[in-house]
Amino acid sequence: MKNNTWKINFETSKKHYLDWWNQKGIVLTMWEHIDKEGEPYAAIPAPPPAKDINQFWFDPEWRSDYLNYRMSRYSYKADILPVANTQLGPGSLAAILGSSLEGREDTIWIREKPDFDGTIILDENNLWWRLHLDLLKSCKTKAQGNYIVGCPDLMEGLDVLASLKGSDNALLDLMMDPETVLQKLQLINDVYFEVFDRIYDLINVDGEMAFCYFSIWGPGKVSKLQCDISTMISEEDFRIFTLPFLQEQCNRLDYTLYHLDGVDAIRHLDAVLELENLNAVQWTPGEGQPQGGNACWYDLYRKVLQNGKSVMANWVQLDELQPLLDNVGNQGLHINIDFKSEKDIEQALKIVEDYR
Repeated sequence: MKNNTWKINFETSKKHYLDWWNQKGIVLTMWEHIDKEGEPYAAIPAPPPAKDINQFWFDPEWRSDYLNYRMSRYSYKADILPVANTQLGPGSLAAILGSSLEGREDTIWIREKPDFDGTIILDENNLWWRLHLDLLKSCKTKAQGNYIVGCPDLMEGLDVLASLKGSDNALLDLMMDPETVLQKLQLINDVYFEVFDRIYDLINVDGEMAFCYFSIWGPGKVSKLQCDISTMISEEDFRIFTLPFLQEQCNRLDYTLYHLDGVDAIRHLDAVLELENLNAVQWTPGEGQPQGGNACWYDLYRKVLQNGKSVMANWVQLDELQPLLDNVGNQGLHINIDFKSEKDIEQALKIVEDYR
């Protein structure tokens, strides 16, 4: 595919991503974006200020105008992707299945469905499903090939079930009615694939796509996987209620990244590393912990790499970059740096080029 995006080095970055998915090389990027220096890529006017928080998140026309404006002003140096963030809350598949969304200043909360009766089907008339489709279509129209429209953070499995019926209820059911839970989790996976495939058909460009969270791109179907509620269940239950459904995703998608969230989730890493066709593991230390570039996580990264998966390290500081490469190596690393300016990006590029 010829590159027509505002990211002039996209073909080089694509090679970096393909290498990384296959446990080779380095991807150098960041979480979200920073503004570029100089003139924007195009003279796209800013939309009028959002009337309220609901328009900011849930008005597809306003939000697609806003994203179009912002994308024309971001920097895409290094391997920063030209991806419009269309997320509708972390775990918006639950809203598609009947939960509700509540916009906040910096994120969207998923509210459980008070009258959840256990029914898990894709309702074409669901308000939030229609919003997903309308937002993605509007963004794709306005992108005009200048950038990629990202896949929202749907989530899957136990995290979605917890968002439908409440975490306490979902956890109790693991003990009280495990067979029904397994049936519900399979239904969630079935809907996940139906929704994901529909979204892929909307947003892919010549078979390539990007995922909003964690800055990932690839040819074919690409997704972040997770089970954040795993911090509250045993290793045995993780293998029973989570691993089989993650494995199905790894088998049916082309490139997958597992989001390991919090020190209490580390006990499940061995199980995650057993997943066949899983390409990479992303590590989020959690609130109050040293972040991804700290030396205390080097052993964790080495373990992931030694088990044939690539690594994503997040919120790495610029002064942590070289020690990370010296100690963990230069193969299979996706490094998200907390860049503050394009000058920071240039400094990081100089360091990384010595290790490529």
